[in-house]
Amino acid sequence: MLSGPSSVVAVRETILIFSRSEPFAESIKRTFDTNGYQSTSVLTLGAAISTAKESGAALIIIDRQVGDPHTIRQIRDVSAAPIIAVQDAVDTCTDDECLRDYERDIDLVVCTGSPRELLARARAILRRRIPRSKSHHSYQVGKVKMDVDRHEVSVGGRMVELTPKEFQILQQFLESPNRLFSRQEMLNKVWGEGYALEEHALDVHIHSLRQKIESDPAHPKLIVTVRGIGYKLRG
Repeated sequence: MLSGPSSVVAVRETILIFSRSEPFAESIKRTFDTNGYQSTSVLTLGAAISTAKESGAALIIIDRQVGDPHTIRQIRDVSAAPIIAVQDAVDTCTDDECLRDYERDIDLVVCTGSPRELLARARAILRRRIPRSKSHHSYQVGKVKMDVDRHEVSVGGRMVELTPKEFQILQQFLESPNRLFSRQEMLNKVWGEGYALEEHALDVHIHSLRQKIESDPAHPKLIVTVRGIGYKLRG
């Protein structure tokens, strides 16, 4: 069972917890409630969707057992909040399983079952949230166009659907065409410096992004790899 220390933070952020196991959900809820957060636990996808839509949760925590692509997609449709997938301490998750979670557009996977680690990582995410600008921003490099406020991307006039992380990665490239980003630099810019994230997690997102914007993803001409360093967008 997850439980945590009782030091209280000043700001009461709203946390949504979704697990079909009531004891597991309640143990996570206690961890956050006793540390000054306002949390709500739900046991069904319908309740998760309605609560995410109505509560304006700052962070969503889901049991890895319910984090299938269909579930994540429906939650993403109603909330832009970061999503952490948590593994119950009695089980373990492999590197391949964690990579699949990142492909499903989960922001962070915590497999240790440690309440202190989960709390620390959640705090890091919440500290690094950046409010969206109200001014209108758009970028264009070659055939790739991005409207930030409308969250739209097109390539040669064809609209493409990107996950939030793919969108953020592409925005970094479009803001600085021809600039070489190391893998760690891009991880820091998109996920925040507090993340303990393996560099191959970025490679998974770059691969998926290329599938959507490159005319020949096997031989990319837009997002190119600089071997041993990272990536850049050809302007």
